[in-house]
Amino acid sequence: MNRHDVVFFKPYPFKVGQKLHIHGGARNGDWEVIDVTDRKVKLRCPVSLREFEWNRFCYFVEARSGTVWPQE
Repeated sequence: MNRHDVVFFKPYPFKVGQKLHIHGGARNGDWEVIDVTDRKVKLRCPVSLREFEWNRFCYFVEARSGTVWPQE
């Protein structure tokens, strides 16, 4: 088996009412979760009160060294 450094991602379990701070990217900044479905998350900016609905996205979880890849 070949071993590689592999980065793992998993869906974040958003919950209505959560306060978020996202570092970097187009969604950078503070947000409040105002709605969640299986496919979408709706966030509100606490400053402008503008609301945005996006496809649910993932967050970096961990990086592992010496991991079998691809997995069988």
